Amino acid sequence: MPPTHRISIRTRRTPLRVALATGIALAAAAAATGPVGTAAAANPAPEPGAAAQSQRVEYFTGPDAHPRHTDVPASPTLSPSARKKIKGDGDVVPIVQAGPTGTKLDVVFIGDGYTASQQADFHADVRAKWAKVSAVEPYASYKSLFNVWAVDAVSRQSGVSNDPTNGTVKDTALGSAFFCDGIERLLCVDTNKVETYAKKAADPDLVIVLANSTKYGGAGYNDITSPSGYDGIATASSDNAQSDQVVVHETGHSLGKLADEYWYEEYGTYTGAEPWESNTSKLTAAQLTAQKKKWYRWIGQTSPDGGKVGAYEGGGYYPRGLYRPTADSIMRTLGREFNLPGREAMIAGFHRHASVVTAETATDRAVRRDDKVRVRVADGVRLRWSVDGREVRGARGDLVVTPRSLGVPADGRSHKLTVRATDPTDAVRAPDLRALLTDSLTWRVAR
Repeated sequence: MPPTHRISIRTRRTPLRVALATGIALAAAAAATGPVGTAAAANPAPEPGAAAQSQRVEYFTGPDAHPRHTDVPASPTLSPSARKKIKGDGDVVPIVQAGPTGTKLDVVFIGDGYTASQQADFHADVRAKWAKVSAVEPYASYKSLFNVWAVDAVSRQSGVSNDPTNGTVKDTALGSAFFCDGIERLLCVDTNKVETYAKKAADPDLVIVLANSTKYGGAGYNDITSPSGYDGIATASSDNAQSDQVVVHETGHSLGKLADEYWYEEYGTYTGAEPWESNTSKLTAAQLTAQKKKWYRWIGQTSPDGGKVGAYEGGGYYPRGLYRPTADSIMRTLGREFNLPGREAMIAGFHRHASVVTAETATDRAVRRDDKVRVRVADGVRLRWSVDGREVRGARGDLVVTPRSLGVPADGRSHKLTVRATDPTDAVRAPDLRALLTDSLTWRVAR
């Protein structure tokens, strides 16, 4: 199993270019045969650079229904008075602090439909949802890579519009509403208001709007790239038992850069180029193995979502012409596990934001021969120390060292002290992804 991380890590920021989408996939038999109306089917993604007059969203009609897609009008530009109002609102409350801001993968929850007296309830809802998300692998083994923040958006009224019935209007901070675009379970939100609240947190990587409701529903806004650094917005009901699974599925897109593994019968046969996502391919299992492509290293292995890794036809919205790694992962059906290739992609995604080692002793100033140099890593991470490029084998695994103990001489010259950390997990096999699981820190030892 991968090591269980417990400390702060330095962030390596890379832009997330995958559409952030959330979805619930149909159970295996029904997904293969159930009809889906043409109007409800997924639409092709908009062309890059297209005018943002609408926003493509993924929504959920029920726990055992196909995810569906539609386009909703883009949120209007905020007025100066609206911006001023938000500026005076939105306290940022730490829920989980695993390390300094900017050194972790920062998850930002924003509440809607919570009045001033209900903010403690919002914080409790965030804790409950995150506890469920972080119990899912590979989050469970890497949950200390995450900071979690709650941004308090105070609403004048409790609840959200069109809940419990269509026509119910609530005055809320983010304008959350069911029956968006006439679709009961589609929970839309003012994305410009979300952006303004989200950027109150110093380093938002994932943004989730938690609506104060028990009603089943949610949305994944998949064509939003924020200047604050997050990619897309997910909405979910606070007190619905399935909403944590919506969040897990969504992070498969945003962090793992994974494609959906469900399909619509009317999409027919895929004839396009090889998909860029790591979990869909035009190649059969034999072809993947022969060409050493994508998830070929996992073929034949027993996967945590059940069965063996292979190439199962159907995925990326197409019933034919595209293959997925396993029969029924969480990228196809809500409540399932990530399959082995999916877990690999998720761990790599975590490490695109967070390193495997953090310095407790600052690296931006010189240390002396008798100073204690401290680092923190997760259990199981391998540490190797070197002086001027030469490893000191006796210090392997040490979390605290002194330059003197490592043999730095008192010769009046500066020396370089380096620690190299590697996560040895066997859950990541691809060499290019394994490279993300190694990092180093360096100190200058003063004369």
